[in-house]
Amino acid sequence: MNAPLYNPEGKNIGTVELPDSVFGVPWNPALVRFAILAHQANARQPLSHVKDRGEVRGGGRKPWRQKGTGRARHGSNRSPIWVGGGVIHGPTAERSYVQKINRRQKQGALFSLLSKRLTDGKLMVFDSLPQDGKTKSVASFLLKNFSKSRPSAVLVAGREHKAGLSRGARNISGLITTSPSSLNVYDLSSRRRILMEQSALPDFTALVKVKN
Repeated sequence: MNAPLYNPEGKNIGTVELPDSVFGVPWNPALVRFAILAHQANARQPLSHVKDRGEVRGGGRKPWRQKGTGRARHGSNRSPIWVGGGVIHGPTAERSYVQKINRRQKQGALFSLLSKRLTDGKLMVFDSLPQDGKTKSVASFLLKNFSKSRPSAVLVAGREHKAGLSRGARNISGLITTSPSSLNVYDLSSRRRILMEQSALPDFTALVKVKN
């Protein structure tokens, strides 16, 4: 599969071959949705927590004797039916929201979304991306290729160029800088465009070989 290749000025300078196993995968919206939900669930932290009767303060002695008072029997004033007692069936920090998604499902969703973006014209391959670590260079590059200098995009760089590109893009809102090995469906779905460096393409081929 071939795709247009652009230079940093936004001019078409030829074509580049893309691996069909990554960019020629059929669109599978159900799998992509499942991968996104699993990513969000696995990143969720159970912060909500209420105290049960074993965690609230007090309740060390029996409120009154078992028999002879005419009142209902109670063993602790920290019981859930008492004011100031523990809470039953409330949210706790021990709850786990983890959803299992296997390796092939995660990879299939990622490749399906990459293929969809390529088909829709939302994925562009450049022979190089700004690597000098300067925000001005990244902003200039974006302005030359798009109508505004702050588009919603994922910048995919080769391993040797990621550090410089990350420094230059981190002060520009709407951008995510990553490498092929760190790509995930959630980041791709949250941005409108994918701007990829040509040097990152071999990493996709290696990624497929390793994971298969």
